[in-house]
Amino acid sequence: MTFDFTTLATILRDAAAAEILPRFRRLDAADVREKTSAVDLVTEADEAAERFIRDACAGAFPSALFVGEEGVAADAALLDRIGSSDLSIIVDPIDGTANYAAGAPLFGVMAAVVSKGETIGGIIYDPLGDDFMMAEKGSGAFLVRPGGERERLAVAQPVSVENMIGAASSSFLPRDKRRLLLNQLADIRIFANYRTAAHEYRLMASGFLHFQFYLKLMPWDHLAGTLLIQEAGGVVRRFDGSDYLPTHVDGGLITAPDEESWRAVRALVAPALD
Repeated sequence: MTFDFTTLATILRDAAAAEILPRFRRLDAADVREKTSAVDLVTEADEAAERFIRDACAGAFPSALFVGEEGVAADAALLDRIGSSDLSIIVDPIDGTANYAAGAPLFGVMAAVVSKGETIGGIIYDPLGDDFMMAEKGSGAFLVRPGGERERLAVAQPVSVENMIGAASSSFLPRDKRRLLLNQLADIRIFANYRTAAHEYRLMASGFLHFQFYLKLMPWDHLAGTLLIQEAGGVVRRFDGSDYLPTHVDGGLITAPDEESWRAVRALVAPALD
């Protein structure tokens, strides 16, 4: 399917300029609300940016199903339509909302395009850096700079487990399993949680991480980034070794530079999962 990814990227950039950046470090207490917990937030900027992107996509791509994180919070049935829709645009208006709300400069805007159950494109925009990481299925992954220069992305070269640098999320594990995971990850060189999948995927796709580990698989958090990793030469699979698909919301996820590294990370975290 032919899709105008340049137009979609421009929509994300325009939304950030109109709704996200003007509110950064200018939110009042009333502009930030809890969704499910004190670490699961939504702001006026999230909602305004999603409305901007949704309305612009309705004009540019009128036949596409639009699935936004905030829209699904109001209508969970939207998730069920991704796998069967001819064309879907899945958007996270601000990934890293907790960072954004705290004034921390680490957040992004993400969009993935899914056709008949297959991810065909992904975009992660950094509003502060004003650049994109973009991938089209079968065409590679690229950093697109503000002036339009394109640089092909490649994942890191494989290293031994003790030299790995990775991003891991453990917050959805029970406490006993979390202790096991953190103990296992002590065997690697560095692990971190940036509280934004957008930037963790950007780091992985550009060769600055050796693995990622996620438990919760909402499509707006992972579809764009996983395609970036695959098109940059990396491996993406769920914990059981199966392919990650747009319809999956559980089963965990590990990314790595190659098959051997994926198996090494899976073996490392296995005590916390099995």
